[in-house]
Amino acid sequence: MSENNKVKGFFNLGEFGSYFTRVFQKPDPNQKSNINLRMMHGINKISIVVFLLALIFWIVKRLA
Repeated sequence: MSENNKVKGFFNLGEFGSYFTRVFQKPDPNQKSNINLRMMHGINKISIVVFLLALIFWIVKRLA
């Protein structure tokens, strides 16, 4: 196994990691979508952003 594959394998998060990249991309116009799916992805985006902001705030508070 080459060094590049070891690094790529270490950071590979599978379906879990690909969801985060997929949720912040523009929707595919060829894929069927409905209001429930769009609302779910919107709420997930808000949740991810709030979680990351809280994590940053917590880290800054612990370091200060």
